[in-house]
Amino acid sequence: MTFLSRWSPQFLSVLRIVAALLFMEHGLMKLFHFPVPQPGAPDPLPAMLMVAALIEVAGGTLLALGLFTRVAAFVCAGQMAFAYFIAHAPVSFWPAVNMGEAAVLFCFIFLYLAAAGGGAWSLDAALRKKA
Repeated sequence: MTFLSRWSPQFLSVLRIVAALLFMEHGLMKLFHFPVPQPGAPDPLPAMLMVAALIEVAGGTLLALGLFTRVAAFVCAGQMAFAYFIAHAPVSFWPAVNMGEAAVLFCFIFLYLAAAGGGAWSLDAALRKKA
């Protein structure tokens, strides 16, 4: 495992980037119907979904870049917890039944990033080196 352990800061960055891009996609679907409109989302968006979309796009962008990673990840984790309990949990206790697996997974990935930081390939790491 020493070989893989050497690469853990880079793998942390890959996890951050992939999760951020997938998260951003949800906001882009709500705001710009890109790559397609979000299924079931009303048009125009109610205020709560507009705020969610803005957090998804802005937070996803910051996370993809690795800028203000800990704060952005904490806000995004909170949004996903809120989304789960508002939209998914009332349907059923089980995430596989209430379609909330993505919200749970995003929430815990973002909580991990809030604790671990952005990894080796992040603007936060580059700015720390420069300072």
